[in-house]
Amino acid sequence: MSDERDIRHGGAHAAGDGDDTAAVSRPSGKRSARRTRSGSTSADTGSIATIDRTSPKKDKTAGKAKREGAGNPLKRLIKFLREVIAELRKVIWPNRKQMVTYTSVVLVFVIFMVAFISGLDLAFVKGVDWLFG
Repeated sequence: MSDERDIRHGGAHAAGDGDDTAAVSRPSGKRSARRTRSGSTSADTGSIATIDRTSPKKDKTAGKAKREGAGNPLKRLIKFLREVIAELRKVIWPNRKQMVTYTSVVLVFVIFMVAFISGLDLAFVKGVDWLFG
């Protein structure tokens, strides 16, 4: 996060981090504590993937547009796919190092839980065999 803040504010790019896109600063998806306390707007906080909703009272054409697309399922499907693609472009994808870290954490947790549940199962089987033997 500090590297991204340095890049955004004109600082030097950190050497040796393996990122060749020094000129492009990408949002981290995290809000700094300083920004949220300063009372800034949501545009300044770097919030991501917000949904713009229009009020039915303010926008009377929204209901008409909704009714027009209701008749043709192919148009609705195409609109849905375009919206999905637009939302996927907003996603901050993890880099290779983060992906390896997240995957290894999940695998270790799953192995631990399998061992724990298997141990409980074995203990209950032994207990039932001892009790009703």
